[in-house]
Amino acid sequence: MQLEFRVFELLASRLCHDLISPVGAITNGIELMGDEGPEFAKDATSIIAQSARRAGQRLQFYRFAYGAGGSGGGAPAPKDLISGMMEGGKVVCDWPAAYDALPVEWQKLACNLALLAAELLPRGGKVILSGKGKTLEADASGESVNLTQEAKAALGAGADVNALTARTIHGYFTARYAEQLGARLTLTEAPKRAVFKIA
Repeated sequence: MQLEFRVFELLASRLCHDLISPVGAITNGIELMGDEGPEFAKDATSIIAQSARRAGQRLQFYRFAYGAGGSGGGAPAPKDLISGMMEGGKVVCDWPAAYDALPVEWQKLACNLALLAAELLPRGGKVILSGKGKTLEADASGESVNLTQEAKAALGAGADVNALTARTIHGYFTARYAEQLGARLTLTEAPKRAVFKIA
């Protein structure tokens, strides 16, 4: 799959954006230990541990979702990766057992699809994954479904790379990865609901 250099820049920007918050919290925890004295050590240690765990979860997810490696070599299973990515947030995601039998490339695609759907729910909600064989579906529902015209445009086969942003790059990448696997990503909208399908 040939991607323009701008795509790699935006993917790197997206990854860094998602790591800034937990890494910054680790820094704040260390500073708290140094500035406030030993009485704050317990709270600071808790902040550092939680933030390090969050950073690790995000790195593991993106390593699988964007990287060239599979889920082997002691890495968490895709189900655990998406669960870790959603941990502490307002979105619940159901990963069906049938997905565990998919080829690793399709499990990678399913992880990207699940995150794409979850990001439409800023106030929280639920993502239900389903499908058989090499047909994947992600049904995102919640009080608010934030699907912009820019996000929809990024999914199309003729998407303008120069119009992409760090917010829309994940949808673009997911759609292009589906095409690499010989499939197509489609979107159906309804009130408080959006359904992505890959087939």
